[in-house]
Formats: sequence, C-alpha cells, structure tokens
Amino acid sequence: MTARSLSAVEESWPIKGSFRISRGTKTEANVVVATITENGVTGQGECVPYARYGETPKSVLGQISAARQFVEDGLTHEGLLTIMPSGAARNAVDCALWDLEAKLSGKSVAALANIAEPGPTITAYTLSMDDPEKMGFAAKANSDRPLMKLKLGGTLDIERVAAVRSNAPKSRLIVDANEAWTVNMMQEYCPKMADLGVELIEQPLPAGEDEALANMDRPVPICADESAHDTATLDDVARYYDFINIKLDKTGGLTEALLLAEAARGFGLGVMVGCMLGTSLAMAPATLLGSFARFVDLDGPLLLDKDRDNGIYFDGSIMHPPPKALWG
Repeated sequence: MTARSLSAVEESWPIKGSFRISRGTKTEANVVVATITENGVTGQGECVPYARYGETPKSVLGQISAARQFVEDGLTHEGLLTIMPSGAARNAVDCALWDLEAKLSGKSVAALANIAEPGPTITAYTLSMDDPEKMGFAAKANSDRPLMKLKLGGTLDIERVAAVRSNAPKSRLIVDANEAWTVNMMQEYCPKMADLGVELIEQPLPAGEDEALANMDRPVPICADESAHDTATLDDVARYYDFINIKLDKTGGLTEALLLAEAARGFGLGVMVGCMLGTSLAMAPATLLGSFARFVDLDGPLLLDKDRDNGIYFDGSIMHPPPKALWG
C-alpha cells in the first residue's frame, strides 16, 4: 500500500516597504504551504489566506487538517473538488498533488494536464495605491516596464492614473479599483481612463452590484475579480463583464482554474491570470494558465523583500517558467 502524508505550515514573507490597496495596507505576505510526501517523493503547494473572503492562516490550516485523511488515503484532484470548498486551503492541497504527481511520473504538470508548457511571458508590475505624486515617482522608477497595474481607491483616481501616464508614457496600463468605485464614479472615470490609455478596469464596483454594469457604456473593458471565483459563480456574472481574473486562491487550485478558463472561453470572456501576494511557489502553478490569458499578473515575488530558494527568474517584467526544483 502506498504511504502518503500531508502536512501544512504557515510562513511569513516581508514585503518591500508596504503594499496598499483600497481595503488596507500590508507589510508582509502570510502564506500556508501544504506538503504531500509519497514513498519519499514530495510535492508542495502554496496558498494565501485572504481576509476579504473570511480566510485566516488558522482557518486554512484547519481545513487542510480536516482533509488530511482523505488525501492520505489517495484522494484525486477530482475528489478534492467534492470534499473541500473553493478557496486558499484547497489551492495549496491541489497544487501539492499536481507537483507530487509530476515528480512521481517524471512528466511536467503541463503534460499531465494536456496543456501548453509555459514559456517566458510579460507580467504586469503592480504599483501600490498612494497619492498621485508618489505613484508618479514609482511609475518613473519603473518606466521601462511594459505593463503596469495600478491599485486605485476612489477619489483622486484620475489624478493617480494621469501621474503614472505622464511618468511612464510607453507603458501599457491596467487599473484595479478593488470594489472602491460607485456607479457615478464609473460613469465619470471610464471615458477618462480610456483617454489615458488604460486597457482594462478590474472590479470597479463592489461584488454583488454587478447588474449596474448591464447597460453601462464601457470605453474600457471591465474585468471581474471579487465577483467571480470559480465555475459555480461564473454563470451569475459573465454577462456583466468582458474579462475574468482567474486566481488559484479563489478557484481552489489549478484543477478548477483550468475548468474555469475553458468555461470563460465558452462565455466569450477574456482571461486575466492574477495572484495574491505570495512567493514563487504560489505563482508557479498559475503560469500554466498563461496560454489562456490576454493579461498575466503574477508579480507577487517582485514585491517581496526576498523570494524563496529556487524561485522564478524575472528578467525585468519577463517571467520565465518555474524551475523544476521549485514546482511542476
């Protein structure tokens, strides 16, 4: 009989300075790493518990502990979808299972999943929300980056984007309001965002207010993030959006993320691949979604003071495939 064990630990990774969005500021990334060992071979997966969805490291560790016996008894990816809800805990376990399977079989996760192997790709580089002048300074320091994502917060957002645009005139821009706008703000801001060359607006309105987008002019495409987590939530919001941001911590792992990418394609939605703030171990499985995506936003390690060993290599904003010593 195959001997398999599952364990999980919490880790903390300091952020360079601080990271601010409309909901608050962080100075460290708190992650949970699941480790599955079978016959001396180990697979790992990292997740980021997210307070916006009622998650804490303690609650995620509890969920993983509750699933331990099932996993140790040989649970598959498909079975995992039936015993754990979508979210960070399932993500860590699912990605650890994929990593383990790849190492046991000698095949890459891409080959096992029958999808394209990830190649070098441009990731967005995120500018934390700040006053317009400081965001302009940050943009100038990163003006060689081809794609920037700007965290916004409501008032002064036009000034923020204008400051970035004037200091990084060659960079492509996407913006993320993290649910901070109102309908009136949208009606005012969207044409101005288009004039400033913004290519995508991520989650402008609070989740649950999506119907307000139904008949609204959109000179810039709108992307769902907090409003859409997995295939079960896609039906309710697909008609209101142009893109969906797929994050493994929302879908509950790579298995569901691949299903969601296919479902999004069926709805005619564009795909953005995003992340929470974590290390290269959290980014590695998400790189496999790059072939589905118009926008890739997997810059978490670039925002940390230090990444883990065997991390993903970034040449500026060019993100290279994860090394096998890391994952997959």
